[in-house]
Amino acid sequence: MGISVNGIDIDDADIAQELPHHQQAGNPLKQAVHELVLRRLLLDEAQRLGLQADSDDGLVEALFEQEVRVPPADDAACRTFYAQRPQLFRSGALVEARHILFQVTLDAPLELLRTTAQAVLDALKLAPERFAELAAQYSNCPSGALGGNLGQLSQGQSVPEFDALLFRLEAGALAGHLLETRFGYHIVQVLRRVEGQAIAYEAVQAQIADRLARAAWQRAVHQYLHLLVGRADIAGIELEGASGDGTASPLVQ
Repeated sequence: MGISVNGIDIDDADIAQELPHHQQAGNPLKQAVHELVLRRLLLDEAQRLGLQADSDDGLVEALFEQEVRVPPADDAACRTFYAQRPQLFRSGALVEARHILFQVTLDAPLELLRTTAQAVLDALKLAPERFAELAAQYSNCPSGALGGNLGQLSQGQSVPEFDALLFRLEAGALAGHLLETRFGYHIVQVLRRVEGQAIAYEAVQAQIADRLARAAWQRAVHQYLHLLVGRADIAGIELEGASGDGTASPLVQ
């Protein structure tokens, strides 16, 4: 049986066109189908409400703007976030780190890549002194020739998920899990930390408020998607929430 949403079919051509946008997902095919289903639900709801825009993306944006509202983060919530995460609000902090990159490409079988990366990480947990050796053997980053060493990095210098892990690890710590970024899978170790100076709350209050507002908006969108899924006529696929694998849909990022 084919896949349909409120009587509208999602065919193989639709899936083939969407699939390239999800190559880094754990299950690209499943993620592509879920994305198409969610988009169809949103477009149907926008049409039902009589919204108008020049494009499908514009319709989705107009729908979210009208139906998803969240209050701004108040000062108490911002201060709590600031107090609970002091490591995020320091200037001049540096880490010396190294990594092993298993790069995701269109030609690389994703499961094999992840399995290989996990096997190397497991080997390093037993023999961390082999990091330079295994970086030279496996890393797809030029730093592999230097034992994976990236030198000293300041906050904000790398992609957000890499940055967040670096400044969370203690000196000498090997991350206990693979880190996934748009570049692929990373094994990460922090060699040394140079602590910076605390940034005053007043200097980062607006940044924190924006971050909390974005998080609240994403939660509200996910709840809205759950609502649409629950009342829609969806055939050929089980869709329990905003994203089939529990991750955020690209529609709401």
